[in-house]
Amino acid sequence: MALVVALLLLAPIVGGLVGGVLYLQHRLGASIEEFADPFAGLLDRPDPAGGAAAGQSRAPVTILALGSDSRTSAGDPEEWSFGAQRTDAIMLAQVSGDRRHVSVMSIPRDSWVPIPGWGTHKINAAFSWGGPSLMVQTVEDLVGVRIDHVVIVDFSSFVALTDALGGVDIFLPDGLQHGKAQLVPGTHRLDGAQALAYTRDRTDVPGGDFGRMQRQQNWIRAMFKAASSERLAQNPAGVLGLLETVAANVAVDETFTMTKMRGLAWSMIATDLDDGVFFTAPVAELGRSPDGRQAIVLLDETRLDAIGAAFAEDRVPEFLETHPDGLRQLDGAVH
Repeated sequence: MALVVALLLLAPIVGGLVGGVLYLQHRLGASIEEFADPFAGLLDRPDPAGGAAAGQSRAPVTILALGSDSRTSAGDPEEWSFGAQRTDAIMLAQVSGDRRHVSVMSIPRDSWVPIPGWGTHKINAAFSWGGPSLMVQTVEDLVGVRIDHVVIVDFSSFVALTDALGGVDIFLPDGLQHGKAQLVPGTHRLDGAQALAYTRDRTDVPGGDFGRMQRQQNWIRAMFKAASSERLAQNPAGVLGLLETVAANVAVDETFTMTKMRGLAWSMIATDLDDGVFFTAPVAELGRSPDGRQAIVLLDETRLDAIGAAFAEDRVPEFLETHPDGLRQLDGAVH
């Protein structure tokens, strides 16, 4: 998701630089880490989402964002060690075909789902056992929407991004007491370290891991707002520094070239970040694995199929507006 923020910022910059576009592209492209095409060799994939069938001249762009507390997941993505890395955050983000909306669905890391070739396990095991390619297969099979690109970040990247943004404004209804972050209830401009503490604190978070996912979404939403704020727009040098910070802290699949990023960014100039929607995949119940050893999340397959169809048909915001029941949407105060 740090990359989505960067793309939104990149749009007005490349539009204003004109003659300097290739220089900027080269400068940023040299810093972004790439990993091997995760889609190579995948069979029986869903059809491309939306596009002309949904009445749009352009197709939506669907990005699988994987996040972790561990730098090993993004620091050198060519060096996965079988069973060593798991993803703490799994988010499916879609930029609509009309480029007006961004929709983000978090998938609980403990979701008990079929993993191709492995049987049924927690979804984050897919990354551990087969890297981004197996994770793509698993999420595409689960949701029924074709993924266009994969981005890997870690939460220390978000620390650097938050600081590059000059901090983010987050309302803390209960304050924050986590290590050195001791804040009274109210709205605070959090620096990167404080924002990281906000998402890592699990002691008094209502909803446990679900509450933590909402805090992650809230942090991203706050970054979106900071990215579009006037204080950033009035500081071109700061924007360039922000883009360089992002480039140095993300890894992307090799098919997501700088030319594609630039094209997507340019098409997103009119994107309204306030129209972005954040929600969590629908949950049926919490339970235990068949052997009784693991706490798992059982997804509501019927509801998820409907949401998957909305992703595939480029109508997620409309679906959420007409079918809000049973979904954890990010709206208002997050505890």
